[in-house]
Amino acid sequence: MKKVLLIASILTVAVISTACINNLAVQDLNNKAKAYADKGDYAQAIERLKSSVDLDPSVFETHYNLAIVYTKSGDYLNAINEYKTVISMKPELADSYYSLATAENNLAIEIKRGNYRINDVDDSLVPTQTEEERTAELTDKETSLMNELYNSAVKNYEKYLELNPKAEDKKDVKETIERIKNYQNPTPEQEAVEEE
Repeated sequence: MKKVLLIASILTVAVISTACINNLAVQDLNNKAKAYADKGDYAQAIERLKSSVDLDPSVFETHYNLAIVYTKSGDYLNAINEYKTVISMKPELADSYYSLATAENNLAIEIKRGNYRINDVDDSLVPTQTEEERTAELTDKETSLMNELYNSAVKNYEKYLELNPKAEDKKDVKETIERIKNYQNPTPEQEAVEEE
């Protein structure tokens, strides 16, 4: 019986020690990522945050910071995925919905501008490489994806306002929602201006 208690004690100490070491490593990686992000070195910040997630995927702040850095770097596709993880971890956090909506809106704009295309081989979204790709008319799949992103952005902005009814930026968010809706369903006058 004493051996069993001794082994259990040793295992408990080992687990606690490992958890402490992991927490310190996660904190260190997150601090280094912040320093890189503050300098505008988003690639290094992303690598540190991804390593931190690998060590402990349960740390909410790491996922949130990774989503923010992806957004700042213009990698809206990965930002969207991270914001969804963040929301699954803390669905009551209003700012996550706002940030997700912003990333979705920005990715839709990038598709509209021709900066991303759907790859015919595997239907993945990839950055365009040539001016010819950028200026080509959007495919039905690309238009559909763009509209899905706009619709989701509107829903997420609305969720942000629902969770944060006294938001200081309430008026701006409502204007953004209207702008997205108008962009999706332009009036004949807006279409004429867009064609010019």
